[in-house]
Amino acid sequence: MATFSKASFNVASYASSRPKYPRSLYDFIFDFHKRSSRSGGKSARWDRAVDLGCGTGQATVELTPFKHVIGVDPSETMVRVAREGLEAHRTQPSSPLDNSNDKTYETNTTPEPQIIEFVQSSAENLGFLENDSVDLVIADLSGYDEFLRTDKFDVGVTVAQACHWFDWSKVWPEVGRVLRKGGSAAFWIYTEPRFPAYPHLTPLIEHYDKHTEDPSTSVGRYWQQPGRSILSNHLLDVPEPSREILEPLERVYFTGPYFPSLPPSHTRPIIMRETMRWVDFLGYLRTWSALQTLKEHHPEDSLHPEGPLEVRFWNSLRRAAVQGSSGGNEGEEGDRGDHRGAHQNDVTMVDPESEVEVDRGVVLLLTRKVTEAWNSSGLLQF
Repeated sequence: MATFSKASFNVASYASSRPKYPRSLYDFIFDFHKRSSRSGGKSARWDRAVDLGCGTGQATVELTPFKHVIGVDPSETMVRVAREGLEAHRTQPSSPLDNSNDKTYETNTTPEPQIIEFVQSSAENLGFLENDSVDLVIADLSGYDEFLRTDKFDVGVTVAQACHWFDWSKVWPEVGRVLRKGGSAAFWIYTEPRFPAYPHLTPLIEHYDKHTEDPSTSVGRYWQQPGRSILSNHLLDVPEPSREILEPLERVYFTGPYFPSLPPSHTRPIIMRETMRWVDFLGYLRTWSALQTLKEHHPEDSLHPEGPLEVRFWNSLRRAAVQGSSGGNEGEEGDRGDHRGAHQNDVTMVDPESEVEVDRGVVLLLTRKVTEAWNSSGLLQF
Protein backbone atom coordinates (compact mmCIF):
# COMPACT_ATOMS: atom_id res chain seq x y z
CA MET A 1 0.00 0.00 0.00
CA ALA A 2 1.27 3.47 -0.84
CA THR A 3 1.69 5.74 2.14
CA PHE A 4 2.98 9.21 2.67
CA SER A 5 4.23 8.48 6.16
CA LYS A 6 7.81 9.61 5.76
CA ALA A 7 8.66 12.56 7.96
CA SER A 8 10.32 14.15 4.91
CA PHE A 9 7.06 14.16 2.92
CA ASN A 10 6.25 17.77 2.06
CA VAL A 11 2.51 18.42 1.96
CA ALA A 12 2.94 21.94 0.61
CA SER A 13 5.09 20.66 -2.25
CA TYR A 14 2.56 17.92 -2.96
CA ALA A 15 -0.32 20.40 -3.07
CA SER A 16 1.55 22.82 -5.31
CA SER A 17 2.33 20.05 -7.81
CA ARG A 18 -1.25 18.83 -8.13
CA PRO A 19 -3.40 20.12 -11.02
CA LYS A 20 -5.84 22.94 -10.31
CA TYR A 21 -9.41 22.78 -11.57
CA PRO A 22 -10.68 25.68 -13.72
CA ARG A 23 -13.34 28.00 -12.40
CA SER A 24 -15.54 26.91 -15.31
CA LEU A 25 -15.96 23.49 -13.68
CA TYR A 26 -17.35 25.02 -10.50
CA ASP A 27 -19.58 27.38 -12.50
CA PHE A 28 -20.98 24.38 -14.38
CA ILE A 29 -21.80 22.71 -11.05
CA PHE A 30 -23.35 25.91 -9.67
CA ASP A 31 -25.49 26.26 -12.80
CA PHE A 32 -26.70 22.70 -12.31
CA HIS A 33 -27.56 23.47 -8.70
CA LYS A 34 -29.30 26.70 -9.68
CA ARG A 35 -31.60 24.67 -11.91
CA SER A 36 -32.79 22.74 -8.85
CA SER A 37 -35.62 25.26 -8.69
CA ARG A 38 -37.53 22.86 -10.94
CA SER A 39 -37.84 20.60 -7.88
CA GLY A 40 -40.90 21.75 -5.99
CA GLY A 41 -40.96 25.14 -7.64
CA LYS A 42 -38.58 26.67 -5.08
CA SER A 43 -35.43 28.64 -5.76
CA ALA A 44 -32.11 26.92 -5.17
CA ARG A 45 -30.67 27.48 -1.71
CA TRP A 46 -27.08 28.55 -1.12
CA ASP A 47 -26.75 28.12 2.62
CA ARG A 48 -24.44 25.14 3.17
CA ALA A 49 -22.03 23.12 1.00
CA VAL A 50 -19.90 20.11 1.97
CA ASP A 51 -16.65 19.01 0.31
CA LEU A 52 -16.00 15.29 0.92
CA GLY A 53 -12.36 14.15 0.90
CA CYS A 54 -11.34 17.79 0.81
CA GLY A 55 -7.58 17.17 1.15
CA THR A 56 -5.80 20.52 1.34
CA GLY A 57 -9.07 22.38 0.69
CA GLN A 58 -8.41 23.31 -2.94
CA ALA A 59 -12.05 22.82 -3.96
CA THR A 60 -13.49 23.88 -0.59
CA VAL A 61 -12.47 27.51 -1.01
CA GLU A 62 -13.97 27.60 -4.52
CA LEU A 63 -17.53 27.14 -3.21
CA THR A 64 -17.93 30.90 -2.98
CA PRO A 65 -21.73 31.23 -3.47
CA PHE A 66 -22.45 29.37 -0.21
CA LYS A 67 -22.68 31.00 3.21
CA HIS A 68 -21.28 28.02 5.12
CA VAL A 69 -18.80 25.51 3.64
CA ILE A 70 -17.49 22.41 5.42
CA GLY A 71 -14.45 20.48 4.20
CA VAL A 72 -14.44 16.85 5.34
CA ASP A 73 -11.46 14.51 5.32
CA PRO A 74 -10.60 11.29 7.21
CA SER A 75 -6.95 12.31 7.63
CA GLU A 76 -6.12 14.37 10.70
CA THR A 77 -3.04 15.73 8.96
CA MET A 78 -4.99 16.83 5.90
CA VAL A 79 -7.54 18.63 8.06
CA ARG A 80 -4.72 20.43 9.85
CA VAL A 81 -3.06 21.39 6.57
CA ALA A 82 -6.38 22.60 5.15
CA ARG A 83 -6.97 24.79 8.20
CA GLU A 84 -3.48 26.27 7.93
CA GLY A 85 -4.01 26.88 4.23
CA LEU A 86 -7.32 28.59 4.95
CA GLU A 87 -5.64 31.06 7.28
CA ALA A 88 -3.03 31.83 4.64
CA HIS A 89 -5.79 32.19 2.05
CA ARG A 90 -7.61 34.76 4.17
CA THR A 91 -4.59 37.07 4.05
CA GLN A 92 -4.56 37.22 0.24
CA PRO A 93 -5.99 40.43 -1.24
CA SER A 94 -8.09 38.49 -3.77
CA SER A 95 -9.29 35.89 -1.28
CA PRO A 96 -12.62 34.40 -2.41
CA LEU A 97 -13.68 33.75 1.18
CA ASP A 98 -15.95 36.81 1.23
CA ASN A 99 -18.93 36.12 -1.03
CA SER A 100 -20.11 39.71 -1.06
CA ASN A 101 -18.78 40.17 -4.61
CA ASP A 102 -20.19 36.95 -6.03
CA LYS A 103 -22.56 38.46 -8.58
CA THR A 104 -23.34 35.36 -10.61
CA TYR A 105 -24.83 33.43 -7.72
CA GLU A 106 -25.90 36.23 -5.39
CA THR A 107 -27.78 34.69 -2.48
CA ASN A 108 -28.46 37.56 -0.09
CA THR A 109 -29.64 41.12 -0.22
CA THR A 110 -27.27 41.68 2.72
CA PRO A 111 -23.91 40.07 1.88
CA GLU A 112 -22.24 38.15 4.69
CA PRO A 113 -18.67 36.90 5.13
CA GLN A 114 -18.41 33.25 4.21
CA ILE A 115 -17.81 30.69 6.96
CA ILE A 116 -15.44 27.81 6.10
CA GLU A 117 -14.50 25.03 8.49
CA PHE A 118 -12.84 21.62 8.28
CA VAL A 119 -13.96 18.42 10.02
CA GLN A 120 -12.20 15.07 10.33
CA SER A 121 -14.65 12.41 9.18
CA SER A 122 -15.15 9.77 6.53
CA ALA A 123 -17.59 10.30 3.68
CA GLU A 124 -19.56 7.25 4.81
CA ASN A 125 -20.41 8.68 8.24
CA LEU A 126 -21.50 12.31 8.34
CA GLY A 127 -23.08 12.11 11.75
CA PHE A 128 -22.12 15.70 12.56
CA LEU A 129 -24.61 16.87 9.90
CA GLU A 130 -28.36 17.00 10.46
CA ASN A 131 -30.91 15.47 8.08
CA ASP A 132 -31.95 17.77 5.21
CA SER A 133 -29.37 20.42 6.12
CA VAL A 134 -27.03 20.66 3.09
CA ASP A 135 -27.57 22.30 -0.30
CA LEU A 136 -24.55 20.95 -2.22
CA VAL A 137 -22.21 17.99 -1.68
CA ILE A 138 -19.05 17.73 -3.80
CA ALA A 139 -16.06 15.40 -3.99
CA ASP A 140 -12.93 15.36 -6.13
CA LEU A 141 -12.40 11.60 -6.38
CA SER A 142 -9.00 12.02 -8.03
CA GLY A 143 -7.66 13.21 -4.69
CA TYR A 144 -9.04 10.10 -3.04
CA ASP A 145 -6.98 7.91 -5.32
CA GLU A 146 -3.75 9.84 -4.84
CA PHE A 147 -3.81 10.13 -1.06
CA LEU A 148 -5.63 6.81 -0.55
CA ARG A 149 -7.17 8.53 2.45
CA THR A 150 -5.24 6.56 5.03
CA ASP A 151 -4.10 7.73 8.43
CA LYS A 152 -0.71 6.27 7.55
CA PHE A 153 -0.33 9.71 6.01
CA ASP A 154 -0.07 10.87 9.62
CA VAL A 155 3.44 10.03 10.82
CA GLY A 156 3.39 7.13 13.27
CA VAL A 157 -0.29 6.26 12.78
CA THR A 158 -1.16 2.93 11.18
CA VAL A 159 -4.96 2.68 10.97
CA ALA A 160 -6.32 2.93 7.43
CA GLN A 161 -9.63 4.73 7.02
CA ALA A 162 -10.74 4.82 3.39
CA CYS A 163 -8.02 3.35 1.22
CA HIS A 164 -10.43 1.99 -1.39
CA TRP A 165 -12.30 5.22 -2.08
CA PHE A 166 -15.93 5.60 -1.16
CA ASP A 167 -18.15 2.74 -0.13
CA TRP A 168 -21.00 3.81 -2.37
CA SER A 169 -23.50 1.59 -0.56
CA LYS A 170 -22.98 3.89 2.44
CA VAL A 171 -22.11 7.18 0.73
CA TRP A 172 -25.26 7.45 -1.37
CA PRO A 173 -27.61 7.02 1.65
CA GLU A 174 -25.58 9.55 3.64
CA VAL A 175 -25.64 12.06 0.79
CA GLY A 176 -29.38 11.53 0.48
CA ARG A 177 -29.84 11.97 4.22
CA VAL A 178 -27.98 15.26 4.57
CA LEU A 179 -29.16 16.94 1.36
CA ARG A 180 -32.26 19.07 1.36
CA LYS A 181 -34.90 18.34 -1.26
CA GLY A 182 -33.59 19.88 -4.47
CA GLY A 183 -30.05 19.85 -3.11
CA SER A 184 -27.30 18.76 -5.50
CA ALA A 185 -24.31 16.44 -5.47
CA ALA A 186 -21.29 16.62 -7.80
CA PHE A 187 -18.43 14.11 -7.91
CA TRP A 188 -15.57 14.32 -10.39
CA ILE A 189 -12.12 13.16 -11.42
CA TYR A 190 -9.48 14.25 -13.87
CA THR A 191 -7.98 11.81 -16.34
CA GLU A 192 -4.36 10.94 -17.09
CA PRO A 193 -2.54 13.80 -18.86
CA ARG A 194 -2.30 14.37 -22.58
CA PHE A 195 0.01 16.63 -24.59
CA PRO A 196 -2.03 18.24 -27.40
CA ALA A 197 1.14 19.28 -29.25
CA TYR A 198 2.60 15.77 -28.98
CA PRO A 199 -0.16 13.18 -29.49
CA HIS A 200 2.45 10.50 -30.15
CA LEU A 201 3.39 10.63 -26.45
CA THR A 202 0.04 9.09 -25.45
CA PRO A 203 1.22 5.44 -25.76
CA LEU A 204 4.18 6.19 -23.48
CA ILE A 205 1.89 7.74 -20.87
CA GLU A 206 -0.54 4.83 -21.02
CA HIS A 207 2.25 2.31 -20.64
CA TYR A 208 3.79 4.08 -17.67
CA ASP A 209 0.40 4.45 -16.00
CA LYS A 210 -1.23 1.09 -16.72
CA HIS A 211 1.34 -1.56 -17.64
CA THR A 212 1.61 -4.09 -14.81
CA GLU A 213 4.28 -6.57 -15.90
CA ASP A 214 7.55 -4.66 -15.61
CA PRO A 215 8.14 -2.27 -12.67
CA SER A 216 11.28 -0.99 -14.37
CA THR A 217 9.11 0.84 -16.92
CA SER A 218 5.70 1.34 -15.29
CA VAL A 219 3.92 2.05 -12.01
CA GLY A 220 0.75 0.26 -13.12
CA ARG A 221 1.14 -2.68 -10.74
CA TYR A 222 1.17 -0.41 -7.70
CA TRP A 223 -2.03 1.58 -7.95
CA GLN A 224 -4.48 1.04 -5.12
CA GLN A 225 -7.45 -1.01 -6.32
CA PRO A 226 -10.31 -0.94 -7.01
CA GLY A 227 -10.05 2.84 -6.81
CA ARG A 228 -7.67 3.31 -9.71
CA SER A 229 -9.71 1.09 -11.99
CA ILE A 230 -12.80 3.16 -11.24
CA LEU A 231 -10.89 6.28 -12.20
CA SER A 232 -9.41 4.73 -15.36
CA ASN A 233 -12.90 3.63 -16.41
CA HIS A 234 -14.16 7.22 -16.15
CA LEU A 235 -16.44 6.51 -13.17
CA LEU A 236 -18.65 4.24 -15.24
CA ASP A 237 -18.43 1.72 -12.39
CA VAL A 238 -19.92 4.11 -9.85
CA PRO A 239 -23.37 2.66 -9.07
CA GLU A 240 -26.55 4.65 -9.49
CA PRO A 241 -28.11 5.96 -6.28
CA SER A 242 -31.59 4.92 -5.20
CA ARG A 243 -34.13 6.70 -7.40
CA GLU A 244 -36.38 7.02 -4.38
CA ILE A 245 -33.82 9.44 -2.96
CA LEU A 246 -31.72 10.91 -5.78
CA GLU A 247 -32.16 11.53 -9.48
CA PRO A 248 -30.35 9.24 -11.94
CA LEU A 249 -26.77 10.34 -12.46
CA GLU A 250 -26.08 12.91 -15.12
CA ARG A 251 -22.66 12.04 -16.56
CA VAL A 252 -20.64 14.74 -18.29
CA TYR A 253 -17.28 14.14 -19.97
CA PHE A 254 -15.08 17.20 -20.52
CA THR A 255 -12.63 14.98 -22.36
CA GLY A 256 -12.55 16.40 -25.89
CA PRO A 257 -11.26 13.93 -28.50
CA TYR A 258 -9.03 11.92 -26.17
CA PHE A 259 -11.40 9.10 -25.20
CA PRO A 260 -13.58 8.31 -28.24
CA SER A 261 -15.23 5.33 -26.53
CA LEU A 262 -17.19 7.67 -24.24
CA PRO A 263 -20.76 8.59 -25.31
CA PRO A 264 -20.50 11.43 -27.86
CA SER A 265 -23.76 12.99 -26.69
CA HIS A 266 -22.29 13.53 -23.22
CA THR A 267 -18.79 14.57 -24.31
CA ARG A 268 -17.73 18.21 -24.22
CA PRO A 269 -14.52 20.09 -25.04
CA ILE A 270 -11.53 20.06 -22.71
CA ILE A 271 -11.80 22.64 -19.90
CA MET A 272 -8.70 21.62 -17.92
CA ARG A 273 -5.64 22.81 -19.83
CA GLU A 274 -2.56 24.35 -18.30
CA THR A 275 0.76 25.61 -19.55
CA MET A 276 3.60 24.36 -17.39
CA ARG A 277 7.33 23.79 -17.53
CA TRP A 278 8.56 20.30 -18.27
CA VAL A 279 10.35 20.29 -14.92
CA ASP A 280 7.02 21.00 -13.20
CA PHE A 281 5.51 18.01 -14.96
CA LEU A 282 8.21 15.92 -13.31
CA GLY A 283 7.07 17.34 -9.97
CA TYR A 284 3.54 16.20 -10.78
CA LEU A 285 4.74 12.68 -11.63
CA ARG A 286 6.36 12.50 -8.21
CA THR A 287 2.97 12.95 -6.51
CA TRP A 288 1.59 9.67 -7.90
CA SER A 289 0.81 7.30 -5.05
CA ALA A 290 1.70 4.29 -7.21
CA LEU A 291 5.22 5.66 -7.58
CA GLN A 292 5.59 5.91 -3.81
CA THR A 293 4.48 2.30 -3.44
CA LEU A 294 6.86 1.15 -6.16
CA LYS A 295 9.75 2.85 -4.36
CA GLU A 296 8.83 1.01 -1.16
CA HIS A 297 8.91 -2.33 -2.98
CA HIS A 298 11.94 -1.54 -5.16
CA PRO A 299 14.33 0.73 -3.25
CA GLU A 300 17.04 -0.31 -5.69
CA ASP A 301 15.32 1.75 -8.39
CA SER A 302 16.83 4.90 -6.89
CA LEU A 303 20.29 3.53 -7.74
CA HIS A 304 19.59 3.19 -11.47
CA PRO A 305 22.45 4.88 -13.41
CA GLU A 306 19.94 6.91 -15.47
CA GLY A 307 17.95 8.05 -12.48
CA PRO A 308 14.81 6.72 -10.77
CA LEU A 309 11.84 5.50 -12.77
CA GLU A 310 9.95 8.77 -12.89
CA VAL A 311 13.05 10.58 -14.23
CA ARG A 312 13.65 7.90 -16.86
CA PHE A 313 10.03 8.16 -17.97
CA TRP A 314 10.16 11.96 -17.98
CA ASN A 315 13.32 11.90 -20.10
CA SER A 316 11.67 9.48 -22.53
CA LEU A 317 8.83 11.98 -22.99
CA ARG A 318 11.22 14.88 -23.55
CA ARG A 319 13.27 12.81 -25.98
CA ALA A 320 10.21 11.65 -27.93
CA ALA A 321 8.87 15.21 -28.05
CA VAL A 322 11.97 16.21 -30.02
CA GLN A 323 12.07 13.11 -32.21
CA GLY A 324 8.41 13.17 -33.20
CA SER A 325 6.21 10.17 -33.82
CA SER A 326 8.59 8.65 -36.39
CA GLY A 327 11.93 9.16 -34.71
CA GLY A 328 13.62 5.92 -35.70
CA ASN A 329 14.34 2.85 -33.68
CA GLU A 330 14.70 4.58 -30.35
CA GLY A 331 11.40 6.41 -30.83
CA GLU A 332 9.68 3.15 -31.70
CA GLU A 333 11.14 1.60 -28.56
CA GLY A 334 9.80 4.54 -26.58
CA ASP A 335 6.34 4.04 -28.04
CA ARG A 336 6.26 0.69 -26.24
CA GLY A 337 7.10 2.46 -23.00
CA ASP A 338 10.55 0.83 -22.86
CA HIS A 339 12.94 3.44 -21.47
CA ARG A 340 15.37 1.08 -19.81
CA GLY A 341 18.20 1.29 -22.33
CA ALA A 342 18.06 4.91 -23.42
CA HIS A 343 21.05 7.14 -22.70
CA GLN A 344 20.33 10.65 -21.52
CA ASN A 345 23.12 12.24 -23.57
CA ASP A 346 22.76 10.45 -26.91
CA VAL A 347 19.62 12.25 -28.12
CA THR A 348 18.51 15.83 -27.81
CA MET A 349 15.73 16.32 -25.27
CA VAL A 350 13.32 19.19 -24.70
CA ASP A 351 14.71 21.82 -22.34
CA PRO A 352 13.27 21.09 -18.86
CA GLU A 353 12.62 24.82 -18.37
CA SER A 354 10.62 25.14 -21.58
CA GLU A 355 6.83 25.25 -21.43
CA VAL A 356 4.31 22.73 -22.68
CA GLU A 357 0.52 22.55 -22.76
CA VAL A 358 -1.00 19.70 -20.77
CA ASP A 359 -4.63 18.61 -21.11
CA ARG A 360 -6.60 16.60 -18.60
CA GLY A 361 -10.13 15.40 -19.13
CA VAL A 362 -12.69 15.91 -16.38
CA VAL A 363 -15.44 13.38 -15.72
CA LEU A 364 -18.36 14.78 -13.72
CA LEU A 365 -21.30 13.02 -12.03
CA LEU A 366 -24.31 15.12 -11.02
CA THR A 367 -27.52 14.34 -9.18
CA ARG A 368 -30.25 15.98 -7.06
CA LYS A 369 -32.30 14.90 -4.10
CA VAL A 370 -35.92 14.22 -4.97
CA THR A 371 -37.47 13.66 -1.51
CA GLU A 372 -37.27 15.04 2.00
CA ALA A 373 -39.05 12.12 3.67
CA TRP A 374 -36.53 11.31 6.41
CA ASN A 375 -37.60 10.51 9.94
CA SER A 376 -35.70 11.15 13.16
CA SER A 377 -33.83 7.84 12.78
CA GLY A 378 -32.51 8.80 9.36
CA LEU A 379 -34.72 6.28 7.56
CA LEU A 380 -36.70 6.97 4.42
CA GLN A 381 -40.42 7.25 5.12
CA PHE A 382 -43.13 6.05 2.74
